[in-house]
Amino acid sequence: MKTTVFVIGSGFSSLAASCYLAKAGYNVTIFEKNATIGGRARQLKKDGFTFDIGPTWYWMPDVFERFFADFDKKPSDYYQLEKLSPAYSVYFGKDDSITIEDSLDKIKNTFEKEEKGSSQKLQKFMDDAQSNYDIAIKDLVYNPGVSPLELVTPATIKKVGQFFSNIKKDVRRDFKNDRLAKILEFPVLFLGAKPSDTPSFYSFMNYADFGLGTFHPKKGMYQVILAMEQLAKELGVTIKTNAPIEKINIENGQAKSLISNGEAHHGDIIVSGADYHHTETLLDKVYRQYPESYWNKKTFAPSSLLFYVGFDKKLKKVEHHTLFFDVDFDAHAEAIYDDPKWPQEPLFYASFPSITDESSAPKGKEAGIFLIPLAPGIEDTPELRAQYFEKIIERFEALTSQTVKNHIIFKESFCINDFIKDYNSYKGNAYGMANTLLQTAFLRPKLKSKKVDQLYFTGQLTVPGPGVPPSLISGKLVSELVIKNNS
Repeated sequence: MKTTVFVIGSGFSSLAASCYLAKAGYNVTIFEKNATIGGRARQLKKDGFTFDIGPTWYWMPDVFERFFADFDKKPSDYYQLEKLSPAYSVYFGKDDSITIEDSLDKIKNTFEKEEKGSSQKLQKFMDDAQSNYDIAIKDLVYNPGVSPLELVTPATIKKVGQFFSNIKKDVRRDFKNDRLAKILEFPVLFLGAKPSDTPSFYSFMNYADFGLGTFHPKKGMYQVILAMEQLAKELGVTIKTNAPIEKINIENGQAKSLISNGEAHHGDIIVSGADYHHTETLLDKVYRQYPESYWNKKTFAPSSLLFYVGFDKKLKKVEHHTLFFDVDFDAHAEAIYDDPKWPQEPLFYASFPSITDESSAPKGKEAGIFLIPLAPGIEDTPELRAQYFEKIIERFEALTSQTVKNHIIFKESFCINDFIKDYNSYKGNAYGMANTLLQTAFLRPKLKSKKVDQLYFTGQLTVPGPGVPPSLISGKLVSELVIKNNS
């Protein structure tokens, strides 16, 4: 009889783990608490508009290719990719923006115009970033985080100093122009920490940005979830939606069953892609590995205030991805990491998928997604959401010299309380646990429970860390651990 695996959640890591385990011959069932699959990567449809609720950036296409290749497939078997040209633009003031093009040569020209001599510095920086990318993505991140020795390779020994310096120091040493420095510091925000707290080695994110480029799956990021769902079903995975988990039962130190909607489901192995902290609350206290004090001391990636807005006209002076860095970056970062509170003047990001993809909005209209990074765990009220929408939309109008407020058909919001309600997210964080030096690799929460046999974890709070590509990798890592321990 086949070994039965229950997978909690249906985000990227859970779907990836399910595919690998089903391919290895396990009988896999996914339990998803929400009505639709995808975890944080769900979709909102309203009045002919379509929005990705969660991730909107498609970076590191090689990781997606590697995932599908493990099943003798290609991404193009399921969805079509378009490389964005330009990749994105960054506003620093009224009608004052820098556009990041779709190739390193073009980006070097942009840098050179901004600061004489910076193109050569950028090439040197990118050569090092590419070297780090090759080491990280081809080697390090595919380790299960069980031993410090995973980080010790001939290649990493040569770069050991980069684990003890930080991105901000490196960037600011070589680039005196504040605008260019901010653009180079931007990609590591995807790792959930300040550039000053992110080891230099993580410059591989800059290679993902400038070297590989930014892509858009036609019809949105949710197409990747649908692709993985189709693959999982082709491999025999069963998916149950509207199936929240109330309890994980342990017998003789081993995970034996789940309680969902009051009903017991008996299996052999449990893999949770749900929030790690939440999953442990489903266990009796004696079986939890990490006390509340452990989680409280950790640096979590930000939460977000998101708005999904339908406009009744096409917008000007924006790209598919547009960043607004016209206020003090350090003050906003301090409000997230050092003194958690609502930032007085927030940086924000906006995505207009309908610029690239006509399926995102009715003809002649624009779909807009606005995101403000916030400290997890702070107060979230309708009044605060409304106040901050006014702040950013007024700045948006001033910076891009256009009127948009009276062209809004509707707006929906999503913030800390929703991350908690919909995803059981610890303190309402949006991206998991930050990748700081002391939260890297073997220093992150473990893929396998130390206290319960046959209980495993995957996703953004374990290895390798935050983001969509790392989540795909996390699913692969946990499946390999399950297979190894049960063969």
